[in-house]
Amino acid sequence: MAKEGIHPNYRDVVFLDQSNGSQFVIRSTVHTKESIKLDDGRELPLVKLETSSESHPFYTGTQKSVDSLGGRVEKFRNKFANLRKKA
Repeated sequence: MAKEGIHPNYRDVVFLDQSNGSQFVIRSTVHTKESIKLDDGRELPLVKLETSSESHPFYTGTQKSVDSLGGRVEKFRNKFANLRKKA
């Protein structure tokens, strides 16, 4: 038999990506003071995110390679190459 009052409240929560407006509902124990009413009539706790997998460049495929930024990495290596310790 499960003990009362020792487990966190595990419930559906809406996570809102503020960078693109996408929402997703997952179960979570996160505490929040805000709520949102969904199109289906449910009112659920709301967590606002700056970014999620819907908007992060790594997941969307828009990530830029550091080496494609005008050769800055190569310029840095050339500038400080003589500071390396010789083994």
